[in-house]
Amino acid sequence: MSSTEQSPRPVRLTAAAAVAGIEALALVIGGVYVLVTAFTGDPDGLTQALMGGATLIALGLIPGVAARGLLLRRSWSRGPAIITQILALPVAWQLLQANSAMIPAGIALAVLAVGGLALLVNPATTEALGIGRRGEA
Repeated sequence: MSSTEQSPRPVRLTAAAAVAGIEALALVIGGVYVLVTAFTGDPDGLTQALMGGATLIALGLIPGVAARGLLLRRSWSRGPAIITQILALPVAWQLLQANSAMIPAGIALAVLAVGGLALLVNPATTEALGIGRRGEA
């Protein structure tokens, strides 16, 4: 067993996995909502609505897999998790520019994305994932 498997998982790593998991869940729920409304409502274009819902569900898999990888301390999982946080920032910005009920969603997404980035670049997180130890024997 390596030393990372014996030591307890840092709280920051668990929190980063939770942020990625929340984002994954939100994307999947949003995709299912778009699919359901495509069939029950009157979309502008059925094909466009179906593709939009399927795309959201597929995009939800990325942070979901990253969250699982973070919980299992897989070093590869940090990359997709960071990319997800970076991609969430412009989406949050667009939500904040709306004059509607989407502003609270934009605030929540911005807080999640910035918090997730801070957790993912934290030294305790990188060490727990075994990142940055190339010079050690």
